[in-house]
Amino acid sequence: MNSGFTHITVLLEEAVEALAVRADGCYLDGTFGRGGHSRLILQKLGPDGRLLGFDKDPQAIATGQTLAAEDGRFVIVQRSFAELGEEAQNQGFAGSVSGILLDLGVSSPQLDDAERGFSFMNDGPLDMRMDPSRGVSAAEFVNTAPAEEIARVFKEYGEERFARRMAGAVVARRETQPFERTGDLAEVLKVANPAWEKGKNPATRAFQGLRIHVNNELGDLEAGLDAALQALEVGGRLVVISFHSLEDRIVKQFMRKLVKGEADNLPRNLPIRHQAFEPKVKLIGKAQFASDTETKANPRSRSAVMRVAEKLR
Repeated sequence: MNSGFTHITVLLEEAVEALAVRADGCYLDGTFGRGGHSRLILQKLGPDGRLLGFDKDPQAIATGQTLAAEDGRFVIVQRSFAELGEEAQNQGFAGSVSGILLDLGVSSPQLDDAERGFSFMNDGPLDMRMDPSRGVSAAEFVNTAPAEEIARVFKEYGEERFARRMAGAVVARRETQPFERTGDLAEVLKVANPAWEKGKNPATRAFQGLRIHVNNELGDLEAGLDAALQALEVGGRLVVISFHSLEDRIVKQFMRKLVKGEADNLPRNLPIRHQAFEPKVKLIGKAQFASDTETKANPRSRSAVMRVAEKLR
């Protein structure tokens, strides 16, 4: 494990405050990372409080296991937060969780460690998996997937305008030499992108799309939000920090749908019980962003958006 990479927790105080931590409550940190949020939650918990952490990343799990050895109120599991419902059941507190925090996206240690293959800024093996022991790596995907599928990933998950052109360049190059390194792929994408955005590497959007696809980030988010609603007790809080528009759109639509109640989504002329009109959650405050002070200290916090909902029934 490389301990030379630091991670600055985004919206640390704000997120934990939004959870409204109760001393005897049970909380879930769906994205442990390097434990910034978890440590602050533990400070606010009493001796009867409990905290369950999730992460896919083996390095995050190692950090979490050290914390668990120091504090018996904390347990960490190497699973996606999409599976938090099943794990809450295993731990014996399904439906009685007081608060759930999801801090989405990729962590600074993952981005900064070239060996993880997340970034084109530092050349390394083209991997991008948060859990390198599972699933298909980015190299396997770009070396075997049809051009149409690569283009879909660049466009849908990376919001890349020139997705088709860039995917074509990838497929043409792999015929003579498969991709193994992030720097190599970034160079091919850069040449294929005809319109560079000021201040942004031309491979940025395509790399984002690849990372989201390889880790099933949006699918995990949708499953995790549904599971979180089931796991929370009435009055429990769901706090989600997202870092790009695709994530935030899913979170915003999920919360708004629950505020409106189920009747809003049912066909017309269908007999509806009164409860269907009742909201399942209420929104706590408006979307919150990192302060100017935080964005200056940690530029990666610029895109962070935090949304909070409280379960009503």
